Amino acid sequence: MIEAALQSAGGILCLALLFDAVIGDPPALWNRLPHPVVLFGNLIGWGEARWNRPGAGDAERRRGGVLLTGLLLVLAALTGWLLHRMVSFVSYGWLLEAAIASVFLAQRSLYDHVAAVAEAFATDGLPGARRAVSMIVGRDPEQLDEGGVSRAAIETAAENFSDGVVAPAFWYLVAGLPGLLAYKALNTADSMIGHKTARYLQFGWAAARLDDLANLAPARLSALLIWAGALLAPGAAVRASVRATLRDARLHRSPNAGWPESAMAGALGLRLAGPRVYGGKMVEDAWMGGAEGGDAGPQDIRRALVLFRLACGALIVVAGILAAV
Repeated sequence: MIEAALQSAGGILCLALLFDAVIGDPPALWNRLPHPVVLFGNLIGWGEARWNRPGAGDAERRRGGVLLTGLLLVLAALTGWLLHRMVSFVSYGWLLEAAIASVFLAQRSLYDHVAAVAEAFATDGLPGARRAVSMIVGRDPEQLDEGGVSRAAIETAAENFSDGVVAPAFWYLVAGLPGLLAYKALNTADSMIGHKTARYLQFGWAAARLDDLANLAPARLSALLIWAGALLAPGAAVRASVRATLRDARLHRSPNAGWPESAMAGALGLRLAGPRVYGGKMVEDAWMGGAEGGDAGPQDIRRALVLFRLACGALIVVAGILAAV
């Protein structure tokens, strides 16, 4: 009975989440081997160099982007299917599949990167925190004050909880390793070419739109999991989290990022997002948590990480329940 539960999609996902939470991405391994996400990035770079040439028209750029995105998804899904078939012939192959799936989850690495910002505040002050946050956000760190750095770190924890943890888990449950790898490939493409710039507006159109669609359900599930975490997090307010989510999520410029960000903001009594500078340009965005929320500080990064871990724990519990039923 127990082994049958562990071999189910929910059981394998539960093990994968536990592996990732405990082990994460061991440097000793990925210093010797290319991480699969790096391979996705290399393929995207290869396709962009060939199909997004300077001087190409909008229609040609869009066709090239559609071709690259389709190729990427097919290759990723096929790789996932081959991996699944390979481990199915091995004793305890479900354990190997859980280990493979854990590579594409980001609980431990996300926690470590955000925690590094809090640690930098404690050891090196604002200059050190700016250096640490520059590793996880695209904003100019020199333009960020203490509150700006703290908000950036907390927003990263919230948004990437959705697309780095919940979404890969969701797509594994939907379509196994093929779905998981296809999602990670698509999300990598969106992060590389899904920008609204002259270079990528047309070429990255397909990747950006598909990534939005792929994250619709996971983003909303991530808010539910943050609500669940807020029930146990010291000082968090689950009712305020629910109110902020239902009020503010739809106001975000992204159709998905507002859900986890507003849930996190409400739970912690903070204001997140809002107007900020990307690439030297001001991005006007609504405040998540309301303009009346408190400004974030270094101590709030630690509070956000506690809530993040509890939300991850809620996801593990959900996977375990699915395995049991």
